[in-house]
Amino acid sequence: MKILNFGSLNLDYVYNVDHMVTEGETLCSDDLNLFCGGKGLNQSIALARAGAKVFHAGLIGSEGGVLTDALCSSGVDCRYVREVPGRSGHTIIQVDKSGQNCILLYGGANRSVTVEFVDEVLDGFGPGDLLLVQNEVSMLDRIIDGAYGRGMEIALNPSPFDGNLDACDMSKISVFLLNEVEGFQMTGETEAAAILDRLAELYPQAEIVLTLGGDGCMYQQGSLRCAQAACSVKAVDTTAAGDTFTGYFLAARAEGLAAEDCLRLASKAAAIAVTRQGAAPSIPLRSEVIV
Repeated sequence: MKILNFGSLNLDYVYNVDHMVTEGETLCSDDLNLFCGGKGLNQSIALARAGAKVFHAGLIGSEGGVLTDALCSSGVDCRYVREVPGRSGHTIIQVDKSGQNCILLYGGANRSVTVEFVDEVLDGFGPGDLLLVQNEVSMLDRIIDGAYGRGMEIALNPSPFDGNLDACDMSKISVFLLNEVEGFQMTGETEAAAILDRLAELYPQAEIVLTLGGDGCMYQQGSLRCAQAACSVKAVDTTAAGDTFTGYFLAARAEGLAAEDCLRLASKAAAIAVTRQGAAPSIPLRSEVIV
């Protein structure tokens, strides 16, 4: 199986603050760091560090060479990364004293995906391969339709959850990877079990992976439902925790591991990531997770 991640590439400006800034407030930051990020980049690096063979497709601006360097240095195949006029995507991230974060996202080059680029990339893949997508690039519906038409499995992390997803045919998704907020946005349910029940009604053929923060995570496919408790660690920065989980889960799934083992590996990797600063730099190597 070849894994293609058609996803975002961002420069992350991370500000350490006492608390999240509120309306009308001017707040001093204790520190500023610049990291490579974007849900797409983070998940590709997590896949590669987990041992998967992953290709990344995406667009960068004139200052985005550092993003390609970060992917390549982690073992990601970057033949489908292209530079376009303008600026790369970037985020403004506040991280408070407890390690929680809030994120302002500017799409930049990520919003310049064209039909021609989608078709060029997908022509290199086919049945038995896996496409991973998030909701931080344009033409998402075309990417999903094109991959489905080529016989690929499709894994979707529906983040950020917004109106752009309305154009996507969710019945074509093989694996949903989402947190409880996105679960509520998709189903209107707040309890984990109810979210899984409703998603099973809507998409009975799909695998559902639901992350629950400190309450761990759950998996469902058909009549199979299992859960994994969260690892107990002191969080420093939760920015890439979900992306680390996604990459490790899909890498383990591609190896043919049982759902329970996929959850366990992904949970351990995410727990390590939250003890470190930054997005991509916080993602552990497989050797650090399996000790």
